[in-house]
Amino acid sequence: MARNKPRGKKIRLGKASKQNKRVPIWVIVRTNRRVLTHPKRRHWRRSRLKL
Repeated sequence: MARNKPRGKKIRLGKASKQNKRVPIWVIVRTNRRVLTHPKRRHWRRSRLKL
C-alpha cells in the first residue's frame, strides 16, 4: 500500500484496526464463557477490508 493515503481511507483503516480487538476478559467472566469470540475480529492476511 502507498505511504501517502487519502484522509478518508486512513480514517477507515484506523477504525478497522480499533475494531480488531479481542473480547475483554470482564465480558468473558460476566457471561460465564458464553461470549468468547468477537464477530468483527479479522485477520490481516485471511480476509481483506472492503475500503
